[in-house]
Amino acid sequence: VQLQAFGGGLVQPGNSLRLSCAASGRTFSSYFMGWFRQAPGKEREFVAVISWSGGSTYADSVKGRFTISRDNAKNTVYLQMNSLKPEDTAVYYCVARGGVVFTTVMSEFDYWGQGTLVTVSS
Repeated sequence: VQLQAFGGGLVQPGNSLRLSCAASGRTFSSYFMGWFRQAPGKEREFVAVISWSGGSTYADSVKGRFTISRDNAKNTVYLQMNSLKPEDTAVYYCVARGGVVFTTVMSEFDYWGQGTLVTVSS
């Protein structure tokens, strides 16, 4: 599976941005898809994950502001980010994994995209 994330950019606090991640491969619909992020000088952290059936979970820091979704027909996963804060500034990575177990552990994800930078600043 190859992943390509895009949609990052500069946005003012309180505004919104949507990230997209296009995946190659015939088994996209059976994969867990997710997003991690890494802020400058900080460790990479979990953001959100969605199962093949649409079930999802979020980091507490983004719950209620971010929404993950997927379109299996387009092999694409999205991250809608609303009410953005300066602390959301980071490189966002699209990830994927097979299997049947829901997880938010970074090492459990087999496939990683190249990352897209989101900067929240006035």
